[in-house]
Amino acid sequence: MSDLPQLVLIPGLLNDADLWRDQIAGLSDVARPVVADITRGETLSALASGVLAGAEGRFALAGFSLGGIVALEIMRIAPERVSHLALLDTTMLPDSPDRAQERRRLIATARNPGKFHGFGEHLLHTYLAPEHLGNTEMVERVRAMTARLGPEVFARQSLIDRPDSRATLARLRCPVLVLCGEHDALTPPELHREMAVAIPFSRLDIVPHAGHLTPIEQPQAVTSALLHLLRS
Repeated sequence: MSDLPQLVLIPGLLNDADLWRDQIAGLSDVARPVVADITRGETLSALASGVLAGAEGRFALAGFSLGGIVALEIMRIAPERVSHLALLDTTMLPDSPDRAQERRRLIATARNPGKFHGFGEHLLHTYLAPEHLGNTEMVERVRAMTARLGPEVFARQSLIDRPDSRATLARLRCPVLVLCGEHDALTPPELHREMAVAIPFSRLDIVPHAGHLTPIEQPQAVTSALLHLLRS
């Protein structure tokens, strides 16, 4: 077995391993990246338990968006197993009533035959920085992931509870990276600043020229930030 540490990468809603492809390539000299599958469980606890079951006894952990919410659940269940933690473009807050209502509307649309459009124009403007809206390669990369996973995975992941994790942040004792894009409209920089302040051993990284999809929009910046974390 390699002496390199295992790095478990958790993708977000309707993301698969392709979300992390640049980080997998860029970190392979310092870690053994593996991508967790969070497409099957019905509860947040089930998703976290599934990630833990597939991981080694001790590992570094990075979660993006919904993956960050799963990562915080892992820190509640088995914090002693995680050596380093990265929280990317995510939140520690529960859904607001408006957001919960919007999720229910999107789930109903996804379950209506012929109505699921994956990464449509509305999500495009929500997820990407303005300067990337015309980047066809980037947009098609994300659309390909949503097409592979489909409406049932979207509905199942959208139903996962988003708990209030603020109390968990203060209990974290490993090195933590808190990162988001400067144009992230879904989980904005101010939210990440609040997270970083609440975590005892954290580093905050606001990535320029990026929206919500930092691993795709600014892959080198994300890889460099993760490399710095792993070496801390």
